[in-house]
Amino acid sequence: MKLTRKLVLAKAKASDLESVKKLNCWGCNLTDISIFSQMPNIEVVALSVNSISTLSPLAGCLSLVELYLRRNMIPSLSELSHLRLLTHLKVLWLAENPCCGSDCSQYRLTVLRCLPHLQKLDNQVVTEDELAMALKEGEVVTTPPSSIQNQHSTNGLPDAETENDPLNYNMEETNKIREELGMKPLSRDKFPSLSSPSTREIKPSMKKTHTLDAVLLLLRDLDEEELRIVHTVTENRLQIYTLDSETLNSSQQTQKTADIQH
Repeated sequence: MKLTRKLVLAKAKASDLESVKKLNCWGCNLTDISIFSQMPNIEVVALSVNSISTLSPLAGCLSLVELYLRRNMIPSLSELSHLRLLTHLKVLWLAENPCCGSDCSQYRLTVLRCLPHLQKLDNQVVTEDELAMALKEGEVVTTPPSSIQNQHSTNGLPDAETENDPLNYNMEETNKIREELGMKPLSRDKFPSLSSPSTREIKPSMKKTHTLDAVLLLLRDLDEEELRIVHTVTENRLQIYTLDSETLNSSQQTQKTADIQH
């Protein structure tokens, strides 16, 4: 089962993914948690008793403090490599996963070597002595091969498809404008779908359309004063186009008159 935006918002009683800080999805038969790539502000996640096999969607959840993953299908401790950058992560419950193996002591040392900032692992407090031993005797966790192959992919799309995805292009254009105006970037879930999955190629004419979409999305967040500024700038731009058009028409008329005289 895939964890969807609708399910997340319903469980968290939130209006948007960015505002979700705590989420409890215990025993929901989940297999796909890719939605977490759109939840950068999540702090506490309960995902125990599911069928999750990869932690890669959590790699961007830099505010994560507590993560509960007991009784899932995590195949290897190499999946912990996706959590290395989560320096705020203090509590991890990973027990009863295939990756834990039969050697509990070595398992803990390996987890703590990979994630030395943990304060509690599997409901047991991490001691300074244990951490020191982990840095010496814990095994080095490497990145899963499948993650290396897809490290430049977004939401399962290959590089070329992601780069040419109209939704990605629209999002990029909007956030560039917002950044220039000192505004907070929007997350992917804020953007409506602009094309069918089969439409991946962006032509020059389509890029102009997506730029317009980006501007229209931006207008929603502007106040009255800012809208008046946009209105003034737009009028000035239109005057330039009008003058250019009149100049071009005058030039063409002059050329026609000259051709007739000759």
